[in-house]
Amino acid sequence: MIKTDYLLQNFNNITDLPLKNRVVMAPMTRSRADNDGNVPTNELQGLYYEQRASAGLIITEGSQVSKAAVGYINTPGIYSKAQVAGWKKITKRVHDAGGKIFIQLWHVGRISHPDFHEGDLPLAPSAINPNAEVYTPDGKKQTVTPKAMSVEDIKQTIQDFKNAALNAVEAGFDGVEIHASNGYLFHQFFNGYTNKRTDNYGGSIENKARFFFEVLDAIKSVLPEKMIGARFNPSLHGTFGMEMDETTIPTFEYIIKKLNDYNLAYIHLSEPFTDVSEIPYAVTNIAQHFRPLYHGTLMINSGFNEASGNLVIEQGYADLVAFGKLYISNPDLVERFALHQELTDWDESTFYVPGTKGYTDYPKAVTNLNV
Repeated sequence: MIKTDYLLQNFNNITDLPLKNRVVMAPMTRSRADNDGNVPTNELQGLYYEQRASAGLIITEGSQVSKAAVGYINTPGIYSKAQVAGWKKITKRVHDAGGKIFIQLWHVGRISHPDFHEGDLPLAPSAINPNAEVYTPDGKKQTVTPKAMSVEDIKQTIQDFKNAALNAVEAGFDGVEIHASNGYLFHQFFNGYTNKRTDNYGGSIENKARFFFEVLDAIKSVLPEKMIGARFNPSLHGTFGMEMDETTIPTFEYIIKKLNDYNLAYIHLSEPFTDVSEIPYAVTNIAQHFRPLYHGTLMINSGFNEASGNLVIEQGYADLVAFGKLYISNPDLVERFALHQELTDWDESTFYVPGTKGYTDYPKAVTNLNV
């Protein structure tokens, strides 16, 4: 039995800015930056995030750190002056509405296509085709065998993340989240099926994690550690060609234990996206497994509702709970939780299309509730 609404309690252990509640808006690709520069706009993205500013924390959609990082149509970036200017207007709207907002820094790695890169191959730890389908400017296409990153490519990508973090500060964000999850570039380095390197970035668990920690160290050289979060999906299996083996969970255990040496804002973990009960190497309860290993702020997501979110906090397995799809159709999710109101269903057909439909047109059911 849940004794209280833990999600609605404030939380004072993330950055120097206390959060007014433990409800986090999860990062979600929405593909609304449909302009030549992939610039987020005040009129569309600004309204979208402002509508959801009662969250304790907003984490934006993944935003590419360079042109080489792109793998989806109409996703915003954080590498150009125009993009920074666009985001600056959005963070002001969120702050004026009393919210806090981090930006998720993103590189998709091999989950891309030459159509995004003027014919050049996408980058990856090794030249292994994920055999997935991606949406390009010319429609759905199959992925190709990517280019195995040279050491020079790795160094450039580290610099791209560092530059993106600096741009995020200029744009007014309260912090950044490194997207090391869901089968994208960092996750590709962690995984033994996608990383076949024989240099310092492959082979041992320490080597497979090296690229992530070099990026983290580069970012912390220009941002306080308490402005940095990182997202992981330890039991991802079957998505984008990702598979688990006997080293998968030990790799994430190594990474998360090592992050105790840093004073991060949080780590952000996902429960399994699919049923992994028959996968011999998988962990089926991520929060419960990793909570004893990490001494800082732990955020959990994937499939939570009001009751299960309160329960995971009550049990001590997480400090913050991130909600994705519920935030698409319930911009006032915090207020609805506070009053235990019925939630609006989302329209999945509008997740990734341009315009306001299914984006900024979901009505609020609650007004003038101070939570």
